[in-house]
Amino acid sequence: MSSEWKDCSLGEVIELKRGYDLPQKDRRPGDVPLVSSSGVTDTHAEAMVKGPGVVTGRYGTLGQVFYVEQDFWPLNTTLYVRDFKGSDPRFISYFLRNVDFLAYSDKAAVPGLNRNHLHQARVRIPADPTEQRAIAHILGTLDDKIENLRQQNETLEAMARALFKAWFVDFEPVRAKIEGHWQRGQSLPGLPAHLYDLFPDRLVESELGEIPEGWSIAALDTFAALVTTSVSPWKSPETVFEHYSIPAYDAGRMPAMEFGASIKSNKYRVDANSILISKLNPQTPRIWLPAVATAHAICSTEFMQFVPYDRGNRAYLYCLMSSEAIKSEVLKHVTGSTGSRQRAQPSQIMKVDFLHPHKDILTAFNHRAAPILNAVAENQHESRTLANLRDTLLPKLISGELRVKDAEAFLAERGL
Repeated sequence: MSSEWKDCSLGEVIELKRGYDLPQKDRRPGDVPLVSSSGVTDTHAEAMVKGPGVVTGRYGTLGQVFYVEQDFWPLNTTLYVRDFKGSDPRFISYFLRNVDFLAYSDKAAVPGLNRNHLHQARVRIPADPTEQRAIAHILGTLDDKIENLRQQNETLEAMARALFKAWFVDFEPVRAKIEGHWQRGQSLPGLPAHLYDLFPDRLVESELGEIPEGWSIAALDTFAALVTTSVSPWKSPETVFEHYSIPAYDAGRMPAMEFGASIKSNKYRVDANSILISKLNPQTPRIWLPAVATAHAICSTEFMQFVPYDRGNRAYLYCLMSSEAIKSEVLKHVTGSTGSRQRAQPSQIMKVDFLHPHKDILTAFNHRAAPILNAVAENQHESRTLANLRDTLLPKLISGELRVKDAEAFLAERGL
């Protein structure tokens, strides 16, 4: 069996090439993904490389590998596979995840990869493309399930945000009463009859414009706390931490499971009831609803961690912080030059005014939105289980330690 695998240099398997510069001012609206060292970060009207393709970081974030099915533009912080030399592209995307890129990086403060050094790396690879495709199929099936769950979560989160917008931005229940479209004892789509008396039937002027009568304007710090409990993971080197980092968010909003020894800077302890919002480069919103699974959940200090004083208001807080009004306010309170150095100022964000509905309406909203977001959390937990399974199988399949038929039987036993 070992004869089916060959020992060679990486350069004999694939040819890597540096990506292409594309300044922000030169980008045009389109659906071509722009792939950076941390994944797809933008889109453009023109592609430089035909898909399917494989991209990894050359500078900055190293070690992540991205499989791109459509035509794309790899940015100059990346290396992409220019020539697969007969190998299966999706297999190569998994194969490269098994390569220790850091061993071939320079020692600068911001590490970078030299593709010529990487081409010299000694590797062991299945020589038969049929075997490669079979391995890629097994691992790809797990990734496809993870992607399906991610899409489900996008739909679920959009449902919660749509309900928030209807009630607290467009004031649809209030307007329905004002215009006579909703009568006592009558149910409308999304508005059962028993909610009728909770909503006022007038709009009044406020500093935020027209709002329902009886609702108030309040600062965010009256509704939620900014939690910054510090943790030093490296002091517990053998502990596995559930790490909510910026790269983990960008790679699919799945926290990395990392030993404390590998985490060199202080982090914040993550509260299970929190909402995480990146203060780094807020023009690219990163809003995370953590599905905390362990007692050692931490997040980057580049996140602002908001926890509602009333833990039952988490669904409302998540939708509020995801709203266009709050996103706009965050952008008003940034420091630093344009580009990667911009950061939102947490103390200023806490002073931002928001619309505070009547308590009974908040309860009614959370009663409807919380189950939706709980389903999101369940999907996140399932995705983590699938990802852990994929990451366990990957090195064994790539090395030949586990054969395809055995992996198929293993997954079948688990209903996968």
